[in-house]
Amino acid sequence: MPIEQRLASDLGINPGQVRATIALLDEGASVPFIARYRKEATGALDDTQLRNLHQRLGQLRDLESRRDTILRQLEDNGQLSDSLKSELLAADNRARLEDLYAPYRPKRRNKAQEAREAGLGPLAESLLQNPSQQAEQAATAFIDADKGIADSDTALEGARHILIEQLAEAADLVESLRKMLWQYGLLVSRAARGKADPDSKFRDYFEYSEPVAKIPSHRALAMLRGEQEGVLKYKLELPEGREQLGIEQIQRHWQLRAASLSDWMQRTLEQCWSKKLQPQLETELVKRLREQSEDAAIEVFARNLNDLLLAPPAGSRVTLGLDPGLRTGVKVAVVDATGRFLEHTTIYPHVPKKQWDQSLATLAKLCKKHGVELIAIGNGTASRETEQLARELAKRETSLNLQPVVVSEAGASVYSASELAAKEFPDLDVSIRGAVSIARRLQDPLAELVKIDPRSIGVGQYQHDVNQQKLAEALDAVVETCVNHVGVDLNTASSALLRHVSGLNTALADNIVAWRDEAGVFTNRRQLLKVKRLGPKAFELCAGFLRIRDGEEPLDNSAVHPESYPLVAAIAKAAGLDQRDLLAKPEALKSLDPSSFVSEGFGSYTVNDVFRELEKPGRDPRPEFRSVEFQEGVETLADLIPGMQLEGVVTNVTNFGAFVDIGVHQDGLVHVSELADRFVSNPHDVVSSGQIVQVRVLEVDERRKRIGLSMKRERPAPTASERKPKSAPSREQKPAREGSLGAQLRAAGLARGKK
Repeated sequence: MPIEQRLASDLGINPGQVRATIALLDEGASVPFIARYRKEATGALDDTQLRNLHQRLGQLRDLESRRDTILRQLEDNGQLSDSLKSELLAADNRARLEDLYAPYRPKRRNKAQEAREAGLGPLAESLLQNPSQQAEQAATAFIDADKGIADSDTALEGARHILIEQLAEAADLVESLRKMLWQYGLLVSRAARGKADPDSKFRDYFEYSEPVAKIPSHRALAMLRGEQEGVLKYKLELPEGREQLGIEQIQRHWQLRAASLSDWMQRTLEQCWSKKLQPQLETELVKRLREQSEDAAIEVFARNLNDLLLAPPAGSRVTLGLDPGLRTGVKVAVVDATGRFLEHTTIYPHVPKKQWDQSLATLAKLCKKHGVELIAIGNGTASRETEQLARELAKRETSLNLQPVVVSEAGASVYSASELAAKEFPDLDVSIRGAVSIARRLQDPLAELVKIDPRSIGVGQYQHDVNQQKLAEALDAVVETCVNHVGVDLNTASSALLRHVSGLNTALADNIVAWRDEAGVFTNRRQLLKVKRLGPKAFELCAGFLRIRDGEEPLDNSAVHPESYPLVAAIAKAAGLDQRDLLAKPEALKSLDPSSFVSEGFGSYTVNDVFRELEKPGRDPRPEFRSVEFQEGVETLADLIPGMQLEGVVTNVTNFGAFVDIGVHQDGLVHVSELADRFVSNPHDVVSSGQIVQVRVLEVDERRKRIGLSMKRERPAPTASERKPKSAPSREQKPAREGSLGAQLRAAGLARGKK
């Protein structure tokens, strides 16, 4: 099946959409550009569909490349029959392709090859064709001391090596065994010898089994990590009552009747399964499980990162950033409404110096001097104490209307020590750079977080266990999507932000900043063509995503692409207004019929998108800003009491639940079973990173620093008449794997990479 048809079938779209998208991708168009400005060509495929198509296209092209290599090698070696060629051309996945190629693949010298060289091939063939014959008697004719065949046992050993290799290389057999083992196989784990520590984070897997095809990604990755660390041993086994399925399938494929097999042939089949095929397929299927689990973990990370990057910005307001600390003090930095650094200092309100009043005076002076409106407090050590300081300042200085907000400082230290931060603030201490970053991420999380490797932000599960290249590619795609979804201010954006814009890269982003530094602000988008090495193609891809406020062309501050400016001119003319008046009076659009502007140059998708943009030109698609209100007096685990109702902010969403910061320096876990009053299969359907939620404390384990939370509505306790006696569990019932707080939080600790 041609690649285009295969993609159309896999993705549920028509071949025309696939052809158009492939053509655009091969021309170098970015996914955000295609999704927004080439809807007529693709039938309005969205970012997710386009990225899935792009990824699947790469996989299918790799498959075709491998197929071509195999066909060429077989043809060069004179091994390519018509039937084999047909099977290879029909293979629709890499596993099937490699199964067909296995008998012809060049091999290292092995015992089967040595046996063939010793002339034992005919013996092996005879035993396979007549499996009921007495093997020892048949082997006597092949005894040859000159060839190293001293007796019949030696001959039979060589014949067995040949047969095991031959039996295990039957492509159809291997494929059916693979399906059978994936369908029925159990992944069984046990503690490695001497590793059964009752306090181990892997203790839930010391005596554990689950169908390999149904293991949730977080449990699979936990088990695989335990094996990698030498704590666990695992094996893929068939369940009780199905242990003989593998041998039975071998017999069926080779048309061998179990009742007529000699003892020697039966042992050969058993060894073929236990020593060759089962270990081979176990390795392959565990690899499949790992890849599937990694893909699921990467998807979780990507969704969390998307939510974090698209968090509501507090906006262009003068902000005071506080990076809390105890002995080393609280680092203070002030940035203006555009994020430009203004001033810094260090205060010591906490132990050991306890300069509370002096610290308040210093902060008040800074706030008055610079007209501070927001106070951003990092959520690290001493954050709640520092938040108290900020709130007391806001109460004292009521005329300033200060708004203290606790923000995540995840990754701030990574940025502070980075080459980018050193280049931006060469004269500032690393700790002060952190305070600047905390202030800026309150103003605009997206603009600041793109400066940090997304893997350092820490919103994933098992992020250190997954394929790092795939993780980086997925997260880079998320950053690209978010940046282009929001749009970028061409005159204020950093190079780190600009490089994620469609059509741009690090070099072009640096060149834009250099042009800006030399020539001043951009006044229209066409000036981008004056930037070194930014040609017409790059301009086409990036222009619609770059904004210019108060420029010569009002549409330059919108998502309308320059190629659609003539369309806007026609719309303005029909409304009897010039373009500036049209943007100021979007209600004039209501009297116009968008379909009347559809033409050969501008399709219905483009016309409708332009109308929507003109209704709210330059709007920020992110939600309105709101900050979490942590409960006063609840600052440590010791302050928590089961039953407490608290407000918190979701910091991480995994496949087994969500972590919530409730202001006690330790995130609590809302297990998936506690997210809602209904059944929840995917936590992302209920919560997202950065979301403010109401939770109830279920359990607190101070020794292990673990908190169990619930988002369910609290139900009144049943009356005596409503209570039912608990029945003993039946034999068929299994204990809940993750029902207890300890089991839930052990999984949580593993997933977040805590050692």
